[in-house]
Amino acid sequence: MGNLINKAERRFGKYCIRGLMKYIVAIEIAGAVIGMINPIIYYAYLSLDFVAIAHGQIWRLFTFLLYPGLTGFNVFDILIFGIMTWVYYSIGTSLEYSWGTFRFNLYYLSGIVLSIIAGLVISLLPGYNIWPVGFTYINQALFLAFAVMFPDVQFLLFYIVPVKAKWLGIFYVLVMALDVFSLIFSGNMNGIINAVAIIISMLNFIIFFLSSRSGGKTSFKTHKRRAEFRSKAAPKVQPIYRHRCAICGRTERDGADLEFRYCSKCEGNYEYCSDHIFTHEHVRR
Repeated sequence: MGNLINKAERRFGKYCIRGLMKYIVAIEIAGAVIGMINPIIYYAYLSLDFVAIAHGQIWRLFTFLLYPGLTGFNVFDILIFGIMTWVYYSIGTSLEYSWGTFRFNLYYLSGIVLSIIAGLVISLLPGYNIWPVGFTYINQALFLAFAVMFPDVQFLLFYIVPVKAKWLGIFYVLVMALDVFSLIFSGNMNGIINAVAIIISMLNFIIFFLSSRSGGKTSFKTHKRRAEFRSKAAPKVQPIYRHRCAICGRTERDGADLEFRYCSKCEGNYEYCSDHIFTHEHVRR
């Protein structure tokens, strides 16, 4: 698998999308706007409906990603949507930096393909021709990958309680496993097919997890270590900037809207941009 990915990167790496999360966020915001206007638009014309696709509405294979994350002008819901979108954006940019653009593209885009396959499986159920998920399982697989790569990064549960990513990841896996087993042992075919669809949707994380545990030259964790080594081994030159992110290396010259802050939990003088101030691993001597 690793050698295959390396060959694909050498051949198709020039076509990968840099800063993919910016486009993902734009799609999620567009979906939220559609939901606030009228969510029926999504289900009637944009959702992953294989009966409609069989009748020529091929665009649904792409527009299903415009899932309405909001269904009204509720201020609290809009705030939560904004926070979660920012969290996933930060997680995605951190993983792209650690893995490289091609491997991050591969992980995310394979999640989209698997969501389509899961929708096809769901369509086998009578009356279940629509699979309204959007980026739901793709982002969940993204978070689980982040928890494996950066297990000690802390998130504020309920914006108060600090919890490490690895514990959130373990909790989420247990909850999902409970859901899958309850569907499988529900005794009806609908539950089994739904469970299969969920497993298919998360296959990219399962494959990633197995490859990251191998520790070989092509594992994702190896690419993370290489990125960290390149960052630390970069030649020291006299800086021509005032602020520089210790993770991605961006400075105030890369954008007037970039903000930088020092981390009080890191042992040393480490400064991070707004994308990495909450997602980096704290430096310990």
